[in-house]
Amino acid sequence: MDIVRLTAVSKTHGTGSGAVTALDKVTLGFPEGSFTAVMGASGSGKSTLLQCAAGLERPTAGTVSVAGTDLSRLRESALTRLRRETIGFIFQAYNLLPALTAEQNVGMPLRLAGHRPDPHAVRAALDAVGLADRARHRPAELSGGQQQRVAIARALVAAPRVLFADEPTGALDSASSRTVLGILRTLVTGHGQTIIMVTHDPVAAAHADRVVFLADGRVAGTLDHPDASTVAAHLTALDPATPPSAQAGGAAAFAKKEASC
Repeated sequence: MDIVRLTAVSKTHGTGSGAVTALDKVTLGFPEGSFTAVMGASGSGKSTLLQCAAGLERPTAGTVSVAGTDLSRLRESALTRLRRETIGFIFQAYNLLPALTAEQNVGMPLRLAGHRPDPHAVRAALDAVGLADRARHRPAELSGGQQQRVAIARALVAAPRVLFADEPTGALDSASSRTVLGILRTLVTGHGQTIIMVTHDPVAAAHADRVVFLADGRVAGTLDHPDASTVAAHLTALDPATPPSAQAGGAAAFAKKEASC
C-alpha cells in the first residue's frame, strides 16, 4: 500500500513569462515500509517534490495523499496537525537548539504540539540512534554525526509513519554518513519505517530500496535494489553532454567509494 501518493502533481512558481515549472505532472507512489531515494541535478524538482509530498507546499495541480488523507482537502490547522502526528523531518542542517541537551531537543516536537514529553519515549528514540549515553550533552559537546543522530531521534519521538530526509548526510564526513545511513536502513528493515530521502550521493542512495530520478520536473526513471556504481551511471546518463568515458569513470569512482564503506 502506498502511504504517500502523488497523482499528476505540478508545481509552478511565479506567473506569466516568468513562471518556472518545478514539477510537471508527477505521479509516484511510496509504499509503506520502504526506503526511497530521490535524485536529480540541481533544479530537477527533487526538493519541491519532497516539500509537496510532506505537505510543506501545496501543488499547483494534482493531488497528494498521506496515510490515505488527501492533503488538498485539509485546512492549514488540520494539515499542521497531520504533519505533527504522521510525518517526521530530517534536514542537512541539524537545527538543534544549542542551549538544550540532547534529550530536551528530542522532546521539543512534543512540547510544540502541546504535550509533555514522555521520558521513556525520548530515551527510546535516543537509544534507537545509539545515543542514550549522550542524553545530557548539549550540541556543542557532540560531533556533527552525533548531532544528526539527535535530529533523527527528534524526528522519531512522535512515532511518525513517514520520515522525509533532505540531504541528511550532506554535511557529514564519510564515517558519520555511514553511521547515519545504517541507522536509516535499520529503521526500515527492522521497524518498518517509511523513508523518503533526497540526496545527491550515489553511495547514500545505495542504502535505499529504490531510487527515483528526476529531470526538468519529471520522473526520468527508477532503479530498484540500487548499488552506487549503477546509480552514478544513471545520473550521468541523464546529462546528454556527459561523454561515455566520463560516465564509466564516475561509476567506477563511486563503486570504489562504496567498497571503502
